[in-house]
Amino acid sequence: MEQERLNERETRAWIGFQRMRIEVNEVLARRLARDFGLTEADFVVLLRLSRIPEHRQRARDMATALHWERSRLSRQISRMETRGTVKRAPSEGDARGYDIVMTDAGLAAFDAAWPAWVEGIRHCFADVLSPEQLDALIGITEAIDNHFNAQHRLGGLSGPDEADGTCTEGGMAESAR
Repeated sequence: MEQERLNERETRAWIGFQRMRIEVNEVLARRLARDFGLTEADFVVLLRLSRIPEHRQRARDMATALHWERSRLSRQISRMETRGTVKRAPSEGDARGYDIVMTDAGLAAFDAAWPAWVEGIRHCFADVLSPEQLDALIGITEAIDNHFNAQHRLGGLSGPDEADGTCTEGGMAESAR
């Protein structure tokens, strides 16, 4: 069976997207580690908790929101507990699960790193693009996100062979953004 190929435009766009994502994330992650002793995964968890009242979220909901397997989240939370930035607490109303709670040390670490994170995003990303390019990128990311939510979210279709524009019973999980 002959394999389909991407055309030149599709190839350049895909490679450019991957390179841009890797390069920007690499700069941001290096700065988090060097200046604040945080991994990118630490920061992502703390960012998520910083935006939630009481800085507390059920573990399974966080795993879903971050698109992480529960085992990955569990290992990450164990590492962060060791450093004192988060703790596990019983989930209210469900003894089977647990909540992830940001500690005062976690909030302090996040608050210290946040301005540098924003500055890094501006320096490596936002300030490099014109307002028109940012608007175009917003449109691109929304189109891909809409496709993902309709076709690939838990309960949705799993791949291009099933992609006929419908979603299976059970629907889509709520977007975490």
